[in-house]
Amino acid sequence: MNVRDRFREVMENFNTAVSPPKWEFGYWGANYANWYKEGLPRHRTPRPLSKTTTATASLYAPCWNSRKRGEISDGMAVLGGGLYWPTQGFALDDDVRTACDMDKGQILVNVDLLFYPKFDVQILEDTETTMLYIDIDGVKRRFAKQTGVIPMAEDNPVKDWPSWNKLKDERLSLKHVMDRFPANWSTLVKNYKSRDYPLVLGGYPHGYFGTLAHLMGYEHLFFNYYDQPELIHDIQKTFTEIWISVYEEVFAQTDVDMFVFWEDISAGIGSMVAPDTMREFMLPYYKRMTGFLKAHGVKTIFVDTDGECTNLIPLFLEGGITGLYPMEASCGVDIVKVRKMYPKLQLMGGIPKSEIAKGYRRIDEILEPVKSVLATGGYIPFGDHLIPPEIHWDEFSYYRRSLNALIDSHR
Repeated sequence: MNVRDRFREVMENFNTAVSPPKWEFGYWGANYANWYKEGLPRHRTPRPLSKTTTATASLYAPCWNSRKRGEISDGMAVLGGGLYWPTQGFALDDDVRTACDMDKGQILVNVDLLFYPKFDVQILEDTETTMLYIDIDGVKRRFAKQTGVIPMAEDNPVKDWPSWNKLKDERLSLKHVMDRFPANWSTLVKNYKSRDYPLVLGGYPHGYFGTLAHLMGYEHLFFNYYDQPELIHDIQKTFTEIWISVYEEVFAQTDVDMFVFWEDISAGIGSMVAPDTMREFMLPYYKRMTGFLKAHGVKTIFVDTDGECTNLIPLFLEGGITGLYPMEASCGVDIVKVRKMYPKLQLMGGIPKSEIAKGYRRIDEILEPVKSVLATGGYIPFGDHLIPPEIHWDEFSYYRRSLNALIDSHR
Protein backbone atom coordinates (compact mmCIF):
# COMPACT_ATOMS: atom_id res chain seq x y z
CA MET A 1 0.00 0.00 0.00
CA ASN A 2 1.26 3.51 -0.75
CA VAL A 3 1.11 6.40 1.72
CA ARG A 4 -2.25 7.59 0.41
CA ASP A 5 -3.78 4.13 0.79
CA ARG A 6 -2.46 3.76 4.31
CA PHE A 7 -3.66 7.23 5.30
CA ARG A 8 -7.19 6.49 4.12
CA GLU A 9 -7.34 3.06 5.71
CA VAL A 10 -6.17 4.39 9.06
CA MET A 11 -8.32 7.51 9.04
CA GLU A 12 -11.50 6.46 7.27
CA ASN A 13 -11.72 2.84 8.38
CA PHE A 14 -9.75 2.88 11.67
CA ASN A 15 -7.96 -0.16 10.25
CA THR A 16 -5.45 -1.28 12.88
CA ALA A 17 -3.95 -3.86 10.52
CA VAL A 18 -2.42 -1.00 8.52
CA SER A 19 0.55 1.08 9.69
CA PRO A 20 -0.12 4.83 9.68
CA PRO A 21 2.22 7.14 7.74
CA LYS A 22 5.52 8.01 9.39
CA TRP A 23 5.41 11.81 9.55
CA GLU A 24 6.45 14.73 11.68
CA PHE A 25 4.52 18.00 11.85
CA GLY A 26 7.76 19.81 11.02
CA TYR A 27 10.92 21.44 12.36
CA TRP A 28 12.29 24.92 13.00
CA GLY A 29 14.91 26.15 10.57
CA ALA A 30 17.45 26.33 13.40
CA ASN A 31 17.31 22.55 13.74
CA TYR A 32 19.07 22.08 10.42
CA ALA A 33 22.06 24.25 11.25
CA ASN A 34 22.47 22.19 14.42
CA TRP A 35 21.65 18.77 13.02
CA TYR A 36 23.93 18.96 10.00
CA LYS A 37 26.80 19.60 12.42
CA GLU A 38 25.64 16.74 14.66
CA GLY A 39 25.41 14.06 11.98
CA LEU A 40 22.34 14.55 9.78
CA PRO A 41 23.51 13.68 6.23
CA ARG A 42 23.14 16.73 3.98
CA HIS A 43 21.79 15.98 0.52
CA ARG A 44 19.04 18.51 -0.14
CA THR A 45 19.10 21.52 2.17
CA PRO A 46 15.58 22.91 2.73
CA ARG A 47 14.75 26.05 0.76
CA PRO A 48 11.81 28.45 1.12
CA LEU A 49 9.38 28.90 -1.75
CA SER A 50 10.76 31.63 -3.99
CA LYS A 51 7.81 32.09 -6.34
CA THR A 52 4.59 33.76 -5.25
CA THR A 53 1.57 31.84 -6.49
CA THR A 54 -1.48 31.93 -4.20
CA ALA A 55 -2.17 33.13 -0.67
CA THR A 56 -2.67 29.47 0.17
CA ALA A 57 0.96 28.68 -0.63
CA SER A 58 2.85 31.94 -0.52
CA LEU A 59 1.95 34.10 2.46
CA TYR A 60 5.15 35.32 4.16
CA ALA A 61 7.29 34.36 1.16
CA PRO A 62 8.59 37.96 0.92
CA CYS A 63 10.01 37.55 4.44
CA TRP A 64 11.81 34.30 3.85
CA ASN A 65 13.26 35.60 0.60
CA SER A 66 14.44 38.90 2.08
CA ARG A 67 17.41 37.06 3.52
CA LYS A 68 20.40 35.65 1.67
CA ARG A 69 19.08 33.85 -1.39
CA GLY A 70 17.89 30.34 -0.54
CA GLU A 71 18.82 30.57 3.14
CA ILE A 72 16.29 29.38 5.69
CA SER A 73 15.89 31.45 8.84
CA ASP A 74 16.03 29.95 12.31
CA GLY A 75 12.37 30.77 12.86
CA MET A 76 10.98 29.45 9.59
CA ALA A 77 9.13 26.15 9.54
CA VAL A 78 10.37 23.19 7.53
CA LEU A 79 7.53 20.76 6.92
CA GLY A 80 7.82 17.07 7.78
CA GLY A 81 4.77 15.47 6.18
CA GLY A 82 2.21 15.85 8.94
CA LEU A 83 1.48 19.42 7.85
CA TYR A 84 0.42 19.88 4.22
CA TRP A 85 2.68 21.56 1.66
CA PRO A 86 2.85 24.16 0.10
CA THR A 87 1.84 26.64 2.77
CA GLN A 88 3.12 29.99 4.03
CA GLY A 89 6.19 29.88 1.82
CA PHE A 90 7.69 27.24 4.11
CA ALA A 91 10.37 24.80 3.03
CA LEU A 92 9.81 21.07 2.63
CA ASP A 93 12.12 18.62 4.37
CA ASP A 94 13.86 15.83 2.52
CA ASP A 95 17.03 15.06 4.49
CA VAL A 96 15.39 14.19 7.83
CA ARG A 97 12.76 12.11 6.06
CA THR A 98 15.44 10.14 4.23
CA ALA A 99 17.68 9.68 7.26
CA CYS A 100 14.80 8.54 9.48
CA ASP A 101 12.98 6.37 6.93
CA MET A 102 9.82 8.45 6.97
CA ASP A 103 7.07 8.81 4.36
CA LYS A 104 6.01 11.33 1.75
CA GLY A 105 3.71 13.94 3.24
CA GLN A 106 0.41 15.60 2.45
CA ILE A 107 0.13 17.86 -0.59
CA LEU A 108 -2.23 20.85 -0.56
CA VAL A 109 -4.45 21.81 -3.49
CA ASN A 110 -2.91 25.15 -4.37
CA VAL A 111 -5.86 27.47 -5.07
CA ASP A 112 -6.48 31.05 -3.93
CA LEU A 113 -9.08 31.16 -1.18
CA LEU A 114 -8.67 34.74 0.01
CA PHE A 115 -8.64 37.75 -2.30
CA TYR A 116 -8.65 37.92 -6.08
CA PRO A 117 -6.95 39.88 -7.37
CA LYS A 118 -4.28 39.53 -4.73
CA PHE A 119 -2.73 42.61 -3.20
CA ASP A 120 0.59 43.65 -4.67
CA VAL A 121 3.53 43.13 -2.33
CA GLN A 122 4.77 46.53 -1.18
CA ILE A 123 8.07 46.88 0.67
CA LEU A 124 7.59 49.94 2.88
CA GLU A 125 10.82 49.72 4.85
CA ASP A 126 13.82 47.42 4.52
CA THR A 127 16.82 47.56 6.83
CA GLU A 128 19.44 45.10 8.01
CA THR A 129 17.25 44.07 10.92
CA THR A 130 13.60 44.48 9.85
CA MET A 131 11.30 44.63 6.88
CA LEU A 132 7.91 46.39 6.91
CA TYR A 133 5.72 45.36 4.02
CA ILE A 134 2.19 44.68 2.76
CA ASP A 135 1.66 41.02 1.86
CA ILE A 136 -0.58 39.54 -0.82
CA ASP A 137 -3.46 39.30 1.67
CA GLY A 138 -3.37 43.06 2.32
CA VAL A 139 -1.97 42.72 5.85
CA LYS A 140 0.85 45.09 6.80
CA ARG A 141 3.53 43.10 8.61
CA ARG A 142 6.89 43.67 10.26
CA PHE A 143 9.52 40.94 9.87
CA ALA A 144 12.44 40.68 12.29
CA LYS A 145 15.28 39.30 10.19
CA GLN A 146 17.49 38.21 13.06
CA THR A 147 15.00 35.77 14.59
CA GLY A 148 13.27 35.12 11.29
CA VAL A 149 9.93 34.06 12.76
CA ILE A 150 6.51 34.65 11.18
CA PRO A 151 6.07 38.45 10.98
CA MET A 152 3.76 40.41 13.25
CA ALA A 153 0.74 42.19 11.78
CA GLU A 154 0.75 45.96 12.25
CA ASP A 155 -2.38 46.75 10.26
CA ASN A 156 -5.25 44.63 8.97
CA PRO A 157 -7.43 45.10 5.87
CA VAL A 158 -10.77 44.48 7.62
CA LYS A 159 -11.59 47.15 10.19
CA ASP A 160 -15.28 47.93 9.80
CA TRP A 161 -18.19 47.78 7.36
CA PRO A 162 -16.72 50.29 4.84
CA SER A 163 -13.36 48.47 4.58
CA TRP A 164 -15.10 45.10 4.36
CA ASN A 165 -17.57 46.24 1.68
CA LYS A 166 -14.69 47.66 -0.36
CA LEU A 167 -12.89 44.31 -0.22
CA LYS A 168 -16.06 42.46 -1.18
CA ASP A 169 -16.63 44.70 -4.19
CA GLU A 170 -13.04 44.64 -5.42
CA ARG A 171 -11.64 41.23 -4.46
CA LEU A 172 -14.38 38.75 -3.53
CA SER A 173 -16.43 38.38 -6.69
CA LEU A 174 -17.84 35.01 -7.73
CA LYS A 175 -17.19 35.99 -11.35
CA HIS A 176 -13.49 35.13 -11.19
CA VAL A 177 -13.51 31.65 -9.68
CA MET A 178 -11.25 29.99 -12.24
CA ASP A 179 -8.77 32.87 -11.99
CA ARG A 180 -8.11 31.64 -8.45
CA PHE A 181 -6.46 28.48 -9.81
CA PRO A 182 -2.71 28.34 -10.56
CA ALA A 183 -1.48 28.56 -14.13
CA ASN A 184 -0.35 24.91 -14.10
CA TRP A 185 -3.72 23.63 -12.81
CA SER A 186 -4.24 21.20 -15.70
CA THR A 187 -0.83 19.63 -15.03
CA LEU A 188 -1.59 19.38 -11.32
CA VAL A 189 -4.89 17.62 -12.02
CA LYS A 190 -3.10 15.03 -14.14
CA ASN A 191 -0.64 14.44 -11.32
CA TYR A 192 -3.43 14.17 -8.74
CA LYS A 193 -5.07 11.33 -10.66
CA SER A 194 -2.03 9.08 -10.20
CA ARG A 195 -1.00 10.32 -6.75
CA ASP A 196 0.49 8.15 -4.02
CA TYR A 197 0.17 10.84 -1.32
CA PRO A 198 -2.84 12.30 0.54
CA LEU A 199 -4.30 15.34 -1.23
CA VAL A 200 -5.59 18.07 1.10
CA LEU A 201 -8.01 20.93 0.53
CA GLY A 202 -8.39 24.09 2.63
CA GLY A 203 -5.55 24.86 5.02
CA TYR A 204 -3.97 28.06 6.30
CA PRO A 205 -5.36 30.71 6.83
CA HIS A 206 -8.87 29.48 6.09
CA GLY A 207 -11.43 28.79 8.78
CA TYR A 208 -14.33 30.29 10.66
CA PHE A 209 -12.19 31.74 13.42
CA GLY A 210 -8.74 31.75 11.81
CA THR A 211 -9.59 33.76 8.70
CA LEU A 212 -11.32 36.51 10.68
CA ALA A 213 -8.48 36.73 13.22
CA HIS A 214 -6.01 36.81 10.33
CA LEU A 215 -7.71 39.62 8.40
CA MET A 216 -9.18 41.62 11.29
CA GLY A 217 -6.74 41.02 14.13
CA TYR A 218 -7.61 39.17 17.33
CA GLU A 219 -8.56 42.18 19.43
CA HIS A 220 -10.88 43.63 16.80
CA LEU A 221 -12.46 40.24 16.22
CA PHE A 222 -13.19 39.71 19.91
CA PHE A 223 -14.82 43.14 20.21
CA ASN A 224 -16.78 42.72 16.99
CA TYR A 225 -18.44 39.52 18.15
CA TYR A 226 -20.34 41.84 20.47
CA ASP A 227 -20.22 45.24 18.76
CA GLN A 228 -20.83 44.25 15.13
CA PRO A 229 -22.25 40.70 14.96
CA GLU A 230 -23.83 41.36 11.55
CA LEU A 231 -20.38 42.16 10.15
CA ILE A 232 -19.01 38.87 11.45
CA HIS A 233 -21.86 36.90 9.89
CA ASP A 234 -21.45 38.71 6.57
CA ILE A 235 -17.75 37.83 6.45
CA GLN A 236 -18.54 34.20 7.25
CA LYS A 237 -21.27 33.99 4.61
CA THR A 238 -19.15 35.68 1.95
CA PHE A 239 -16.15 33.40 2.38
CA THR A 240 -18.38 30.34 2.57
CA GLU A 241 -19.83 31.22 -0.84
CA ILE A 242 -16.37 31.85 -2.29
CA TRP A 243 -14.94 28.63 -0.87
CA ILE A 244 -17.82 26.45 -2.00
CA SER A 245 -17.61 27.94 -5.50
CA VAL A 246 -13.89 27.18 -5.68
CA TYR A 247 -14.29 23.71 -4.18
CA GLU A 248 -17.02 22.82 -6.67
CA GLU A 249 -14.51 23.43 -9.46
CA VAL A 250 -11.90 21.35 -7.63
CA PHE A 251 -14.31 18.43 -7.16
CA ALA A 252 -15.32 18.60 -10.80
CA GLN A 253 -11.74 17.66 -11.70
CA THR A 254 -10.31 15.66 -8.80
CA ASP A 255 -11.18 14.05 -5.50
CA VAL A 256 -9.35 14.84 -2.25
CA ASP A 257 -8.40 12.75 0.76
CA MET A 258 -8.66 15.32 3.52
CA PHE A 259 -9.99 18.77 4.29
CA VAL A 260 -8.44 21.10 6.89
CA PHE A 261 -9.93 24.12 8.62
CA TRP A 262 -7.14 26.26 10.04
CA GLU A 263 -8.32 27.86 13.26
CA ASP A 264 -5.70 28.08 16.02
CA ILE A 265 -8.65 28.91 18.24
CA SER A 266 -7.07 27.54 21.44
CA ALA A 267 -4.33 28.85 23.70
CA GLY A 268 -2.27 27.16 26.39
CA ILE A 269 -5.14 26.77 28.84
CA GLY A 270 -8.20 26.52 26.61
CA SER A 271 -10.33 28.14 23.95
CA MET A 272 -10.00 31.82 23.08
CA VAL A 273 -13.76 32.11 22.58
CA ALA A 274 -16.74 31.05 24.66
CA PRO A 275 -18.82 28.04 23.55
CA ASP A 276 -21.86 30.29 22.99
CA THR A 277 -19.81 32.54 20.69
CA MET A 278 -18.63 29.55 18.72
CA ARG A 279 -22.17 28.19 18.47
CA GLU A 280 -23.52 31.48 17.14
CA PHE A 281 -20.75 32.62 14.82
CA MET A 282 -19.05 29.42 13.62
CA LEU A 283 -21.23 26.36 13.98
CA PRO A 284 -23.78 27.22 11.24
CA TYR A 285 -20.95 27.68 8.75
CA TYR A 286 -19.12 24.53 9.82
CA LYS A 287 -22.33 22.59 9.29
CA ARG A 288 -22.88 24.01 5.84
CA MET A 289 -19.29 23.41 4.73
CA THR A 290 -18.92 19.92 6.20
CA GLY A 291 -22.27 18.92 4.69
CA PHE A 292 -21.03 20.10 1.32
CA LEU A 293 -17.73 18.26 1.70
CA LYS A 294 -19.30 15.00 2.81
CA ALA A 295 -21.73 15.16 -0.13
CA HIS A 296 -18.60 15.23 -2.34
CA GLY A 297 -17.10 12.14 -0.70
CA VAL A 298 -14.72 13.74 1.80
CA LYS A 299 -14.61 11.54 4.89
CA THR A 300 -11.71 13.15 6.75
CA ILE A 301 -12.32 16.74 7.88
CA PHE A 302 -9.77 18.11 10.34
CA VAL A 303 -9.39 21.24 12.42
CA ASP A 304 -5.83 22.46 12.90
CA THR A 305 -5.61 24.21 16.26
CA ASP A 306 -2.78 24.60 18.72
CA GLY A 307 -3.30 24.76 22.46
CA GLU A 308 -5.71 23.05 24.84
CA CYS A 309 -8.67 22.24 22.60
CA THR A 310 -10.35 19.41 24.55
CA ASN A 311 -13.32 21.54 25.63
CA LEU A 312 -14.13 22.37 21.99
CA ILE A 313 -14.35 18.80 20.74
CA PRO A 314 -18.13 18.42 21.29
CA LEU A 315 -18.78 21.61 19.31
CA PHE A 316 -16.46 20.55 16.50
CA LEU A 317 -18.19 17.18 16.30
CA GLU A 318 -21.58 18.89 16.20
CA GLY A 319 -20.28 20.98 13.31
CA GLY A 320 -19.35 17.89 11.32
CA ILE A 321 -15.61 17.86 12.03
CA THR A 322 -14.09 14.35 12.09
CA GLY A 323 -10.56 14.98 13.37
CA LEU A 324 -8.14 17.28 15.21
CA TYR A 325 -4.42 18.00 15.25
CA PRO A 326 -1.66 18.59 16.36
CA MET A 327 -3.13 17.70 19.81
CA GLU A 328 -0.66 19.66 21.92
CA ALA A 329 0.24 17.44 24.82
CA SER A 330 2.60 20.24 25.83
CA CYS A 331 -0.51 22.30 26.66
CA GLY A 332 -2.23 19.51 28.56
CA VAL A 333 -4.09 17.61 25.83
CA ASP A 334 -4.20 13.93 26.79
CA ILE A 335 -4.64 11.76 23.69
CA VAL A 336 -5.50 8.66 25.74
CA LYS A 337 -8.27 10.51 27.54
CA VAL A 338 -9.52 12.06 24.29
CA ARG A 339 -9.61 8.68 22.58
CA LYS A 340 -11.63 7.13 25.41
CA MET A 341 -14.11 10.00 25.34
CA TYR A 342 -14.39 10.13 21.53
CA PRO A 343 -13.63 6.68 20.06
CA LYS A 344 -14.17 7.75 16.44
CA LEU A 345 -12.43 11.12 16.50
CA GLN A 346 -9.54 11.06 14.04
CA LEU A 347 -6.28 12.26 15.59
CA MET A 348 -2.78 13.29 14.54
CA GLY A 349 0.15 14.46 16.65
CA GLY A 350 -0.08 14.27 20.43
CA ILE A 351 3.56 13.59 21.38
CA PRO A 352 5.05 16.30 23.67
CA LYS A 353 7.86 17.56 21.45
CA SER A 354 9.93 19.38 24.07
CA GLU A 355 10.22 16.25 26.19
CA ILE A 356 12.40 14.63 23.52
CA ALA A 357 15.27 16.81 24.77
CA LYS A 358 15.23 15.01 28.14
CA GLY A 359 16.91 11.86 26.88
CA TYR A 360 16.24 8.25 25.97
CA ARG A 361 14.39 7.22 29.13
CA ARG A 362 11.97 10.15 28.86
CA ILE A 363 11.45 9.44 25.17
CA ASP A 364 10.44 5.88 26.04
CA GLU A 365 7.97 7.26 28.59
CA ILE A 366 6.29 9.74 26.25
CA LEU A 367 5.81 7.02 23.62
CA GLU A 368 3.90 4.76 26.02
CA PRO A 369 0.52 6.51 25.47
CA VAL A 370 1.04 6.22 21.71
CA LYS A 371 0.78 2.42 21.93
CA SER A 372 -2.75 2.38 23.32
CA VAL A 373 -4.08 5.00 20.90
CA LEU A 374 -2.46 3.30 17.90
CA ALA A 375 -4.31 0.15 18.89
CA THR A 376 -7.65 1.92 18.37
CA GLY A 377 -6.99 3.14 14.81
CA GLY A 378 -7.67 6.56 13.38
CA TYR A 379 -4.39 7.96 14.70
CA ILE A 380 -1.12 9.17 13.17
CA PRO A 381 1.48 9.91 15.89
CA PHE A 382 4.06 12.68 15.68
CA GLY A 383 5.30 15.67 17.69
CA ASP A 384 2.61 18.07 18.83
CA HIS A 385 4.02 20.95 16.77
CA LEU A 386 7.38 21.91 15.21
CA ILE A 387 10.32 20.06 16.76
CA PRO A 388 12.27 22.71 18.75
CA PRO A 389 15.96 23.44 18.16
CA GLU A 390 17.08 22.47 21.68
CA ILE A 391 16.62 18.83 20.65
CA HIS A 392 19.88 17.30 19.43
CA TRP A 393 20.09 15.04 16.40
CA ASP A 394 20.99 12.02 18.52
CA GLU A 395 17.90 12.49 20.67
CA PHE A 396 15.62 13.06 17.70
CA SER A 397 17.05 10.05 15.87
CA TYR A 398 16.42 7.81 18.87
CA TYR A 399 12.89 9.16 19.25
CA ARG A 400 12.11 8.68 15.57
CA ARG A 401 13.58 5.15 15.38
CA SER A 402 11.56 4.20 18.45
CA LEU A 403 8.37 5.70 17.07
CA ASN A 404 8.89 4.03 13.69
CA ALA A 405 9.35 0.66 15.40
CA LEU A 406 6.17 1.27 17.39
CA ILE A 407 4.24 2.10 14.23
CA ASP A 408 5.52 -1.02 12.49
CA SER A 409 4.88 -3.34 15.41
CA HIS A 410 1.42 -2.25 16.59
CA ARG A 411 -0.43 -4.38 14.01
